[in-house]
Parts: sequence; structure tokens; C-alpha cells
Amino acid sequence: MASSPTDQGQTAWGKAEKKFEHKNASEYYDPCQEFAERSIKCMRRNAGDRDMCHDYFQAYRDCKKEWLTQRKFAKANPSTSSSSKS
Repeated sequence: MASSPTDQGQTAWGKAEKKFEHKNASEYYDPCQEFAERSIKCMRRNAGDRDMCHDYFQAYRDCKKEWLTQRKFAKANPSTSSSSKS
């Protein structure tokens, strides 16, 4: 395995930011959806044993935390946001 789910979570928002910023107002877009799906698949593979899927859950939590932090920063500093156009 080249990278752990946690490492991938740290870059998930960076990859999804453009798509999130340009979505329609009525659309819901979760840049961490891939991590959510992976954790569900892990639960199915392991007959609901949460201990076996801890890394997947942690990767999802890390991704969500990074996403929300970046959104708060972008709202607080609109001039430094990558989506602002002058």
C-alpha cells in the first residue's frame, strides 16, 4: 500500500475544492464521500466489526476536519481563497 487512508484524507479537500466551489447551490457535495464509502465497505467486509475499520473511520474524520477548517478559513479570508476572482 503506497499511502494510508489518513494520508489521503489530508489532501482530499485540496483535490475537491474546485468542484465544491463551482457546484450549483442546490447540490450537496461531500469531498470526503470516498472515505465514507471505504469505511462502509470495510464494515461490510468485516461483519460490522468497528475495530477492524478504525483507520478508515479516522481517515474520514481527518478529511472532514480538514474540509471544515479550509472552508472556515476561506470564509474568513475571501481575498486569499483560491476561488475568488478579482
